[in-house]
Order: sequence, then C-alpha cells, then structure tokens
Amino acid sequence: MVKRRRLETPSTDDLSRIEAEFRSETFDRAASVRGIAPIAQVAADSASHVQAEGAEARANRARTEADAARLHDAEARGLLMADLALEQIDEDAMIRDRMTMGEAEMLELRQSIAAHGLRLPIEVFELEQPGRDGQRYGLLSGYRRLLATRGLRELTQAPTYATIRAIIRPRSDTGQAFVSMIEENEVRENLSHFERGRIAVIAANHGAFANTEDAVDKLFATGSKAKRSKIRSFALIFEELGDMLQFPEQLTERRGLQLATALRQGAEAQVRQALSRATPVDADEEWGVIEPVIRQQEAGIRDPARGGRPKRAAPSMGWIDDKTLRTSGGITIRRSADSRGHVLRLEGAALTSELMDSLMLEIRALLER
Repeated sequence: MVKRRRLETPSTDDLSRIEAEFRSETFDRAASVRGIAPIAQVAADSASHVQAEGAEARANRARTEADAARLHDAEARGLLMADLALEQIDEDAMIRDRMTMGEAEMLELRQSIAAHGLRLPIEVFELEQPGRDGQRYGLLSGYRRLLATRGLRELTQAPTYATIRAIIRPRSDTGQAFVSMIEENEVRENLSHFERGRIAVIAANHGAFANTEDAVDKLFATGSKAKRSKIRSFALIFEELGDMLQFPEQLTERRGLQLATALRQGAEAQVRQALSRATPVDADEEWGVIEPVIRQQEAGIRDPARGGRPKRAAPSMGWIDDKTLRTSGGITIRRSADSRGHVLRLEGAALTSELMDSLMLEIRALLER
C-alpha cells in the first residue's frame, strides 16, 4: 500500500528561498545569453575589420605609387645611378673631343681605381635601339674611366670590373651632349687648340649647331672672345687640312694662328701639295714642311712697290691635288672618306641654294643611270 504524503502549504520562508533561487538561475542564464554576440554585432565587427584592412592596403598602394613617381622623376632629371655591365655601354655613340690619351695617365688611373675603386661614376644616356642583350647606353662623360675599368677587367678577369657605376642622364639634345663632354675634359685635362676646333666642326656637321661659328660660341660659351677666335682659327685648319696633318694636336698656338692666316689668304692648295710629298716623323718636322709654304705665300701676296694691305693670292684652277678640284667659277670641291662613306665638300661664294638644288638633281641622275 502506497503511503500518500500530504501536501502542505509552503511557508513564508520556503517561498522566499524558492524566489531567491529562481532569481539567481534567471540572472545566470541572462548573463550567459548576453555573452554571445548577436548576428548584427558579428557582421558589424567583420565589416570594421575589412574596412581597416582596406585602408591599410590603400595606404600601402599610395606609398608604392609615390615611390614610383619619385623614381620616375629622378630618372627624368638624370639623378638615377645604376651598376651597368661594360658590354651595355657604347663609348663611340658620340664622337669624342679627345684625340689622344697618354699611356702613363691611363696606367695611373687604372692603379687608382684598383686601389680605391671608382670615385666618380660615368654618365650615360639610353640609346633608342636596344642591343641583343637588352638596353644599351651611349657614353656622355667618363671615357678615360670606362677604358681604365675595361683594362682592369682584361688584366684581372675579376668580376668586380664587369660592371661600372653610372648616372643615367635623360636623352638631351645633341648640342647639350657635346657641351657636357667638353666641360668635363676642359676641367679635368685641357684640350689642345686643334681638338677644340675639331670638335666644333664635327658638332656642326652632325647638325647639333647651325654652323661652326655657332658651335664655337655655344661649346665654349664661358671662354673669352679671344679664346673663341683662336678656336675658330684651329677649326679652319681642321676643315681644310684635317685629313693631311699627322700631328695636328701638337700645333702650338703661334704656329696654328700663322697657318690659319695663310689658309684664309689662299694657301690651302700649296700646303696640301707640300704635305702630300712629305712624311714627317714628328710635329717639328711637319711644321718644317708647312712653314716655307707660308713664307712663300706671304711674299707672293705682298706688293713691294705699293703700300697698304696685302692682296689675296688669286686661286689656281683645276686639280690642286688628288682630292681637291677648283673650278673656274671659284668653287672648290674636296673629296674625303670616313667610316660611313665618301664625302664631297663644296666651298665658294658662288654656291647658292638654287645651284645646290640643281647639283643634287644632277648627282641623282648620274647615280641612277
């Protein structure tokens, strides 16, 4: 027989205890629920994180773009320096003003580079036509440093000398390139009078300047008027006798000015004839061939019976030598050749634009036959 227990009405204390337990249990459950973030909160936190990461990425991209812009600006202003392989550099991209280089000076430079490294980088510019091995560069300045480094590489085979430190200059106009080259050599090692005149003529012939006069004025803008006048005299010597003289860079200032004066007075043909018959072994012997012609020319244009300014000798006609022809109209035609082909040079007051146009058509017709 199951004994039934009689239900009793809870006392006041029992009710208080039950209520306290219920409140405690309800509080703990609510606290537990509050600890779990709702979906909206999770989504908000995730969006904030993604936004923070996006801002950092944008900041990194902005820094990268700014660095690239600075690099591009440095390259455009010629401030970029790099180690270039020697094979990438073409030292003949420009005709050099320096004609000769002493072996003693080159040996001293090689020893300095071997002992202390290259103190001053060379300067180059990008060539428009890349080579088989990639981008190639033309040499602006540092010809002696480049040759010395190449010499060290050949002597030692050391990988240290396989590259050379270079500043990559922007592609500037040809005239400025010639100016930069001359400025360096004028500061480091004085050019001879003939070398100055020679490079002025070459720069003008390359189209870098309007003519030789313009080339002298701009290449040697810091020089005095007297210095530029002397350079023009030696430029004339190069134009008229550059293919005949064997020791032109050793012409002294006095001798050069004497020769230029004689050339202006019409002595070119006689000087060329004399030089074509001689084989001088040094500069003094070469001058010994030229000086008698100058003296004879000076005596021929003086008129002892009359005072005043000496007269200019009348130019002869026909073949002056095997490369020079003078016409009856006073036009001189001179033939020469270089690595790029044959050259005809025409001089004379009778030459006009119309005459040159007609001559070009005649040459074209002759070559197309």
